Amino acid sequence: MAEKTYGSIVRDGLWTNNPALVQILGLCPLLAVSSTVVNSLALGLATALTMALANLIVSLIRNYVSPEIRIPVFVMIIACIVTAIELAMNAYMHELYLILGIFIPLIVTNCNILARAEAFASKNAPVPALLDGLFMGLGFTAVLVALGAMREVLGKGTLMAQAQLMFGDGAQWMTLTLLDDYRGFLLAMLPPGAFIGLGLLIALKNIIDARGKKKTAPAAAHAAQTAQAA
Repeated sequence: MAEKTYGSIVRDGLWTNNPALVQILGLCPLLAVSSTVVNSLALGLATALTMALANLIVSLIRNYVSPEIRIPVFVMIIACIVTAIELAMNAYMHELYLILGIFIPLIVTNCNILARAEAFASKNAPVPALLDGLFMGLGFTAVLVALGAMREVLGKGTLMAQAQLMFGDGAQWMTLTLLDDYRGFLLAMLPPGAFIGLGLLIALKNIIDARGKKKTAPAAAHAAQTAQAA
């Protein structure tokens, strides 16, 4: 398999092949816990760390694991990483750990992590594999945070509520109250609101991509005409 350039790996993870907006994978945590920015950021970073480490380890052992047992081995690697992250969150972010609950161990079942390990990490060198996992995870995290911010503002009128759960007791100043005496928009906090919000984000990405293609099409056509004339 021809190795991608580092730039294309970054673009794929953050935009072109974003797990949440293009691949539409791993939607269970995305829709379940993205009611606030803090919840979204915590789970997103845990997922990104898992993807990066899993890809790195899979790439390092890819030549030593037979094809017949590679999937169980990959799952075991992912489960070990998630268990370590879960124990660390339980120790250092206990209240946030309780809020996220079952969705931390459910990172193991995130099909996007196994998909990247199988489709990319098992066929590429460690550095590209690490970058692929990291930026796929960061792309997923960015969508989680954007969706969490949208739902939190509409549902509660705040931004970064309960920031101290993730950043410590000195982080209360990070909580912004955007709307005083706001009664909230219940739909934004419910699962249907998450589906609607994700649909809007996907539509926004498609609009941006379509406009980008319209801008580049005349330049490509002019280049083709110049080449034919030459």
